[in-house]
Amino acid sequence: MALASNSGLVQSHRWLNSVYQRSGVDSPNQFTALIGLVIIGVFCLKLVLSYYNFRYIYTFSYKHLADLQKRLLRAYLSVPYTFHLQNNTALLIQIITEETQRFCNNVFLPVLLAITNGILILLLVSLLALTNLIATVSIAGLILLVFVFYLQFRHRLFLWGKEASEAGTEVIRIVNHSIGGIKETRVIGCESYFEAQLETQVKRRSAAFSAFMTFNQVPRLVLEAALMLFLVGLISLTLIQQGNVNQIIPTLTVFGLASIRLLPSVSHFITAFGLIKNSSYSLQTLYLNLKEVEAATLKPEKLQVSPQILQSGSPTSSTIPFQNSIELKNVTYKYPAVEQPALKQISLKVLKGQSIALIGKSGAGKTTLVDLILGLLIPESGDICVDEQSIYSNLRAWQNLIGYIPQSIFLIDDTLERNIAFGVPDELIDYERLERAIRSAQLEELIKQLPDGWKTHVGERGVRLSGGQRQRVGIARALYHEREVLVLDEATAALDNETERLVTDAIQTLSGTKTLIIIAHRLTTVKNCDRIYLMEKGEIVKMVSYAEVIAE
Repeated sequence: MALASNSGLVQSHRWLNSVYQRSGVDSPNQFTALIGLVIIGVFCLKLVLSYYNFRYIYTFSYKHLADLQKRLLRAYLSVPYTFHLQNNTALLIQIITEETQRFCNNVFLPVLLAITNGILILLLVSLLALTNLIATVSIAGLILLVFVFYLQFRHRLFLWGKEASEAGTEVIRIVNHSIGGIKETRVIGCESYFEAQLETQVKRRSAAFSAFMTFNQVPRLVLEAALMLFLVGLISLTLIQQGNVNQIIPTLTVFGLASIRLLPSVSHFITAFGLIKNSSYSLQTLYLNLKEVEAATLKPEKLQVSPQILQSGSPTSSTIPFQNSIELKNVTYKYPAVEQPALKQISLKVLKGQSIALIGKSGAGKTTLVDLILGLLIPESGDICVDEQSIYSNLRAWQNLIGYIPQSIFLIDDTLERNIAFGVPDELIDYERLERAIRSAQLEELIKQLPDGWKTHVGERGVRLSGGQRQRVGIARALYHEREVLVLDEATAALDNETERLVTDAIQTLSGTKTLIIIAHRLTTVKNCDRIYLMEKGEIVKMVSYAEVIAE
């Protein structure tokens, strides 16, 4: 700007004149135009470098977001079962989907961008200091005052973040409850109840967000006003003292152009601090949750069971050799934070191909015993052995031997084929094995009735199938995965008599070829079992015959 207003400066400035003499340019005006082209080139280079800088930052950040989400899901899938008994699913969903996003967008990215802006601010302030030190100190003082003012609200920023996070968890929980139980919601007519709950939480969340976002505009507004006052004040002071502002035009130009870049950089730098503070609750939640997962994973060490062994293997790895029997030896289990043991000194032997039943009143410990057999819970003492080999030498290999058929079969919103071959990629599905599983579970008639056969979508949680059909899909799933031991946990409890007969027939065809462990309230389900054990208060009281059960 100084050269454009006075081209004679080219010859009076020592190093500019040296460059001018060597350039071969005919006149100072042409040299000034050449300098303009150089500046344009520098800005074009800056544009390209800025693009690649931001691309690297965002790629780096979102790659780590993906890694964090995968790490959390892996941790939740491998953590001991008791962790899931103590934690709400809505919270875990929110941590994976929302808290990780907040961490990435409001902590990780702002830190990286703050470093970029910090370097830029340092360079711009250095340029301004070389231009006019006193004016630069004045601007730096204004910026420092804004930052100190912002710091005074750091606790409020944290509380706003905590409020938004907690409300977000509640929103997911309410949506899960209302839509997840849509049939009950409609029949009872409690839509307004869930709507009122949701309205309360979304208002709470929006209030926290709006308060934070509004406050985050303060640094930019204050800085704009402060810089404007500074520039106008500098011009006014020069006019009063000298009566002419021509001498400070270069200084004003440098400060004006620097302010255009300095203002957003300082604003982003201060705002980044606010975002980090506002999202520190998310960071704290992620940290504490990962620590809780770590603690839950390491807990089996006190039972001399290595967490590496508990997590070893994969769903496709080999199984424990099973030729003779499964034996529970004095197994005792107590739930965390509960004084009384749920199971006391349980001893039980099941021969290969045998079918046994566990009966007893609610709370007798049947389901806890099944969870132990499934390897979901680790006993406080005792052991479970297959042919005298502890299942805890390789828990995954033991679980590869077991099929589990609960009262309520979990079905994904996908095809019947993918529900039976649950967890198997499409290209690895064995269709011969699929057909055998369908025949053994007596699903052939159903397949014929469906419009697309086993390619038919069953709907969320299998809503397009009846209760008995869902149970037989559960049996087919266990058979497809060729599990030697089938555990049926109240598998027919919710069925009508006719449907129960069909499911029982499907189960009965497996007797002798599979080892069956059945929990049942309905006595007809256990009629053909080889042995029936009565449980009371966490203990096996006695072995009874079907006739004795009927008599009681």
